[in-house]
Amino acid sequence: MKILVLAGGLSHERDVSLSSGSLAANALMARGHSVALVDLYLGIESERDLFFDGKSGKKYSHEVTRGEPDLAKIKEENGGREAQIGPNVIEACMGSDLVFMALHGGIGENGQIQAVFDCYGIKYTGSGYVGALLAMDKDLAKQIMKHNGIPTADWRMVVAGAADGKSLTDELGLPLVVKPCRNGSSIGVSMADDLAGLNAAISTASRYETRLLVERKITGREFSVGILDGMPLPVIEIKPKRGFYNYENKYQAGASEEICPAELSGRLTDELRGWALKTHQALKLGSYSRIDFMLDEDNRPFCLEANTLPGLTPTSLLPREAAAAGISFEDLCDRIAKMGFSRED
Repeated sequence: MKILVLAGGLSHERDVSLSSGSLAANALMARGHSVALVDLYLGIESERDLFFDGKSGKKYSHEVTRGEPDLAKIKEENGGREAQIGPNVIEACMGSDLVFMALHGGIGENGQIQAVFDCYGIKYTGSGYVGALLAMDKDLAKQIMKHNGIPTADWRMVVAGAADGKSLTDELGLPLVVKPCRNGSSIGVSMADDLAGLNAAISTASRYETRLLVERKITGREFSVGILDGMPLPVIEIKPKRGFYNYENKYQAGASEEICPAELSGRLTDELRGWALKTHQALKLGSYSRIDFMLDEDNRPFCLEANTLPGLTPTSLLPREAAAAGISFEDLCDRIAKMGFSRED
């Protein structure tokens, strides 16, 4: 197939996306596809000499640094352009057999770019615009989980600048977690053990978004379960070496320990995999996803969130789960591409 791998963009997860896209592009070339890696925001000057195959010797790479990308600087370097879809991107996508979605956050995961592709009849991987929208909005996702009996921590939605920390602690107790409602990779997420910490966490999250989710913190062990073509993958446990599973601990090599398959009883393994599949289905997700959980100190599961375009970086969880199921990284990317090409919704 002629596959355009779409990455980058103007999300705070831009670097993660470029890393995922680079590795996916290399894997797809190794599987015999003709591949182009395109930055959603930067766009392309010409479609000439854009695609490469495995015989070309072309290799892509992008390292995720410790800090988030400077989006203001990127826009300044491009004349201050606000348009999030760069020059000739749609035309290049239309000229491809398939768009392999390696975008994380922003319009790549909130359903907007998927809706655009549907309007143009462009085939793409992952979830459609409805599932992407539902999963990206943490409040909507948790409402759907609760409606479907999926266990998730109690929460409240607040607006930055109008949040009453005292009322929140009275209703939810302490400790609490504060998150931007529609961000990923734990960007802007903080833990709060007291009222002063809560106010500081709200201030941090409000740098990214005005709608904030304040959630009761679940103390225990963290797990994730990938879904691939309607089947749960092996459960993986995540153990950050310090702090919680934040941006740095997610993407810096050696910052966290991942155990897959997770060391759980058969009952708990089946329970987490069952809740993951139910969450995937309730949120109307597509050919693959990754669902994150906490097990509290009494081994009760709580669903944290669903990821419609899980990372494919060297430290990402989904490829490790796939490997534990006997699926190589190249085969994983090839399967995702073929499922996207054959999708008819």
